Amino acid sequence: MANKNHIGSQSIHGQNPQNLIDKIVRKRILDCNYFKESCFGLTAATLVDRAIQLTEFGGTYGGNNKPTKFLCLTLKLLQIQPEKEIVIEFIRNEDQPYIRLLGAFYLRLTGKPIDIYQYLEPLYNDYRKIRFRTIDRIIVKHVDEFIDELLVTEFSCGIALPLLPKRLLLESMDILKPRISILEEELEELEAEQQLKNKTQSDKLSKPISSHSKSRSNSRDHKNRSNSTNIVHNKNRDTSRERHKDISKERDIDIDRDRDRDRDRDRDRHRHRHRDRDRDRDRDRDRDRDRNRNRDR
Repeated sequence: MANKNHIGSQSIHGQNPQNLIDKIVRKRILDCNYFKESCFGLTAATLVDRAIQLTEFGGTYGGNNKPTKFLCLTLKLLQIQPEKEIVIEFIRNEDQPYIRLLGAFYLRLTGKPIDIYQYLEPLYNDYRKIRFRTIDRIIVKHVDEFIDELLVTEFSCGIALPLLPKRLLLESMDILKPRISILEEELEELEAEQQLKNKTQSDKLSKPISSHSKSRSNSRDHKNRSNSTNIVHNKNRDTSRERHKDISKERDIDIDRDRDRDRDRDRDRHRHRHRDRDRDRDRDRDRDRDRNRNRDR
């Protein structure tokens, strides 16, 4: 029957491998026409042909929560339990991204923590776009997003994932080596290039100065000295000119002052003369009056 495991299948995580998918979702998969028609009698070799035809992945969709083809093939893999080498080949397939996702999802459900980290972490460098079907629509994701969902979260495609120990815990127990990212390698290369550039620049600066450059520097020093002396002479000339100008200005000011004083003196003299004349005239008038009076008497 379609809900039976293949002969020789073993329990995974201490239970029937089909029980890794929830009972309600599993029942819907078994009742699905695609599972009955296209997944019946498949083996590990023939299942690849069905996986190549995948154009999307996800859990259930629509109002009736219909399972996707991706989920149907996952249940079929749990029934036939392919060998580890076949699953690894699924994961390493670079031409068909949905075969890679199918192998990664199956390994996350059934594999050991060491194998999961060892074979899924390199897929962080796969940035290809993939189609993910939600309940009501299709959205675009990337392969590395799905891998991060498998390694970090507890649910994926509507399925509860088995418990996965943290990477730091496995590293502290010396079960896993520290993960080396491609970005870290690129950063190390950039740092090495920067160090080489700094070294070459420091070597250029520390090279001895040639005789030609020395003569140039001497000529430059001589020019600088001559220029400095010329500047000093020009400054002295300017200061002397300014002094002469100041002296001449002071002389002009003194001359103007003397002229003003002479003018004031002349004015005062003229004023005194006019006053004296007026006085003499008044005296003469008074005398004439007195004489006339005496005559009349």
